[in-house]
Amino acid sequence: MTGPTPLTRAIDAQLARLAALPQGPARLEAQLRQLAKWRSIVLANTLLQRGGGRVAHGPFAGMLYPVAAAEGGRAPRLLGLYEASLHPVIETVIARAYARVIDIGSAEGYYAVGLALRMPAALIHARDTNPAARDLCGQLARANGVENRLQIGGEVTHADLALCAEGSTFVLCDIEGAEAELLDPARAPALAEADLLVEVHEGMRPGLLALLTDRFAGTHRITRIDRSLRPDLLPDWAETLSDLDRLLLLWEWRATPTPWLWMERR
Repeated sequence: MTGPTPLTRAIDAQLARLAALPQGPARLEAQLRQLAKWRSIVLANTLLQRGGGRVAHGPFAGMLYPVAAAEGGRAPRLLGLYEASLHPVIETVIARAYARVIDIGSAEGYYAVGLALRMPAALIHARDTNPAARDLCGQLARANGVENRLQIGGEVTHADLALCAEGSTFVLCDIEGAEAELLDPARAPALAEADLLVEVHEGMRPGLLALLTDRFAGTHRITRIDRSLRPDLLPDWAETLSDLDRLLLLWEWRATPTPWLWMERR
C-alpha cells in the first residue's frame, strides 16, 4: 500500500496548524477552505489524466495547459470555465484584433498565452511581479509555441503605460487591489487611448469600483461584469461525481467577490 502523497501531507500539516487556533467559526472556515483546495487539486489531476492537459471550452479551447495555476483553481482553467462571465468580452477583444495586449498580473499566462494563440498578429506583454509566475508563463508559452510573441516582465509603472498611445491596445489588469494606484489617468494619460478589462478587488479595498468608474467615466463606456458559473459545460463523466465535487470543479478559490469593469474608450 502506498503512503500519503506530498499534497496530502502538506494539507494535513496545514490542518494541524489551523487546529491550534482558537475554536470557532473562523477556524472552521479556514479548515474548510484547506480541505476544499485539496479536493479541488485532486479533481484537477483527474482532469489532466482524462483530458490530456488541454483546455476544454471557452475562448482558449484547445490550448495546452500543462502548468500549475500561479493562484486560484486549476480545474476551471482546464475546463475552460474560468471567469466564464468574461468570455463574451474576450471574444470581442479577439475580434477587434488589437495590435498590443498588456496583461498586468499575468500569473501563469492563462490569458496572455490564450490571447497570443487567438490573436497571432498581436504583441503580448505579460507582466507579473512574482518570478515564479513569470517562469510558469514562459513554460506555458513554450508549450503552445507562442514564446516569440510574448514579452514577459515584472512590475508595470505609469511610464510603461505610455505604450497605450502607440497603437490599438487592450489592457487586462488583475493586481490584487493595486489597480487603485496604477490605473490613474492623471499619472498615466495614455490609458485614455486603451480599452481596459479590470478585476476590481472591492472586497479588499472598498470603494475601488466607484473610484475607477469616476476616473474613466469621461473617456470610456463602462460595463460592470459580475460572476457566473457554467455547470452545463462540465464533462459527461462528472455526472458520476458527488454534488460537492461538481461544485469544486467550478470553484476558482476566490475569498471575496471580484467584479470586473469593461472600459471601452469613447
